[in-house]
Amino acid sequence: MGRTGVDIYPLQFGVGLEEVETFQKFLGGTATNVSVAAARHGRQVALITRTGADAFGRYVHQALRGFGVDDRFVAPVDGPPTPVTFCEVFPPDDFPLYFYRYPTAPDLLIEAQDLPLEAIRAARVYWSTVTGLSQEPSRSAHFAAWETRARRQHTVLDLDYRPMFWPDPAEASAQVGRALGHVTVAVGNREECEVAVGETDPQRAADALLERGVELAVVKQGPKGVLAATRDERVEVAPFPVSVVNGLGAGDAFGGALVHGLLEGWDLRRVIEFANVAGAIVASHLECSSAMPTTAEVLDTLAGAGRQDALR
Repeated sequence: MGRTGVDIYPLQFGVGLEEVETFQKFLGGTATNVSVAAARHGRQVALITRTGADAFGRYVHQALRGFGVDDRFVAPVDGPPTPVTFCEVFPPDDFPLYFYRYPTAPDLLIEAQDLPLEAIRAARVYWSTVTGLSQEPSRSAHFAAWETRARRQHTVLDLDYRPMFWPDPAEASAQVGRALGHVTVAVGNREECEVAVGETDPQRAADALLERGVELAVVKQGPKGVLAATRDERVEVAPFPVSVVNGLGAGDAFGGALVHGLLEGWDLRRVIEFANVAGAIVASHLECSSAMPTTAEVLDTLAGAGRQDALR
């Protein structure tokens, strides 16, 4: 459940938007990208979100169906248009984002009374993001969804903190702290962990997340790899080397692959190795959603790098 929209990405790299001459559109939004990523691994996925009653809203439906994501819980709202997001591409590590979703966006108008609570309760994995906590009525809808889950296994919070959506960082920390009491998996980078639990050191951040009651804490460290921790085990995975084009979708690819690995029941190291490679593959492309790899593509990438034993 969460953000959706249309990514309008430049086809010229290394220049500001004022100098870009051509763009291409893609399906976008963190929750949407994770949905697509999980579907690419053969999972049955439904997205809960809202769009504007406009052409880009129709495009979201069309693209979701094309990727095999169930769009029955995607509904239009009157008023704000379907959001668009621009980025600039300065490889290997600078990708400024420009969100056009003010003063609000349709995906922040999800109402608790409209939630498919039985589907949320029954889902083997339920994924939501911190962005959905930034405004009402979406905030109340998220907590209503978590209450119906009753902290069921694989209730995931993507820490996905975007400062431009939160006028007050202290409010973000308060809402994320409250949310952690309802979830069993937390996934975020070091900066997002600081918002959530006040720690940027990966080991201390993982400890703090586990102390809040989550069963699995995943701390992404970019070029330093990934740390995953449970109460009984810690796994550190080195980054998978690729030539980076656009790093914006890597975390979402990681998320969809994480979902797949958890549902497969793999051991923790195998799950994180797999998700790490999936993220690296997307970082080597411009787009996010349409670059999400299949399971076979992840395995082929490992084999091509001579690491075919990594996931055994």
